[in-house]
Amino acid sequence: MVWIPSFGNRFPITTDYLIMGGLYTTTRTLLREVGRGSYGVVYEAVARRTGARVAVKRLQCDAPENVELALAEFWALTSLENRHQNVVQLEECVLQRNGLAQKMSHGNKRSKQYLRLVETSLKGERILGYPEEPCYLWFVMEFCEGGDLNQYILSRRPDPQTNRSFMRQLTSAVAFLHKNNIVHRDLKPDNILISQKSGLPVLKVADFGLSKVCAGLNSKSSDEHPAAAADFYMAPEVWEGHYTAKADIFALGIIIWAMVERITFIDSESKRELLGTYIRQGTEIVPVGEALLENPKMVLHIPQRARSSMSEGVKKLLQDMLSVNPQDRPDAFQLEVRMDQVTCAA
Repeated sequence: MVWIPSFGNRFPITTDYLIMGGLYTTTRTLLREVGRGSYGVVYEAVARRTGARVAVKRLQCDAPENVELALAEFWALTSLENRHQNVVQLEECVLQRNGLAQKMSHGNKRSKQYLRLVETSLKGERILGYPEEPCYLWFVMEFCEGGDLNQYILSRRPDPQTNRSFMRQLTSAVAFLHKNNIVHRDLKPDNILISQKSGLPVLKVADFGLSKVCAGLNSKSSDEHPAAAADFYMAPEVWEGHYTAKADIFALGIIIWAMVERITFIDSESKRELLGTYIRQGTEIVPVGEALLENPKMVLHIPQRARSSMSEGVKKLLQDMLSVNPQDRPDAFQLEVRMDQVTCAA
């Protein structure tokens, strides 16, 4: 048992209580691991007092890139003053170090917690000089029992009504994020979760590790993060290391096109079947963004399947979303209006 300082008081907590990050509400019990990636592990947990299920993501801050991913997600989610039903909700974030834990404040990026976390990681040190103790950030978020968009779509028969609902929900989420100056930069079916608490499927955009909180969405910038995004959803300019908010629009176009026509590929690492549109070049499949970068005059054949039920309105909208030039793509607010129009008319 350890003692955790909180708001001037000290509370005893058990090891599983510390691990699950529930330091300020009720104890949470780990149920199972539900996901694992290069930078963290996600668990399903339950609050013992209320019985509510939550998702808990643990990120080990043992390298500069891991720190940046963890903090990018933290600052993106905590910068949102209002909730949106299609964006995953962060309940709390806890910094664990040397057997102690502290709730992260999001009032100021220059906080001592933030600076110390970055400093110790960049220097290859451990907090308070204990090299044997790793540093973790724990994110406690709403649990989405429906899995991700890949699992949900590919385990069910095609349903045009569900497609239209998901298209509107996705565009609404991205418009909300862009309105709040957040560029996601890693939109893909893996990062779109499904909640079924209301009885109907509700999409939740998640995983903000590559996101950027920007003052101006139209300014072009570059860094090492976009290269880590999934190849099949990357816009042509992202392949060159440049992006604006319009890269999110391109990724959304790829996702919607693949969802409506159920276009899939087999991921070489996980061997999973994933939703994603591509261009065939002989026996090879090439991401659409990469193909357009190599041949900007290439005409995309939308829809791809001969018996597709895609409407002319959706077809034209997808063509605009997947324009080679970012300036030719609609912004998120124009997209939301047009998506409502084409899905209502279908």
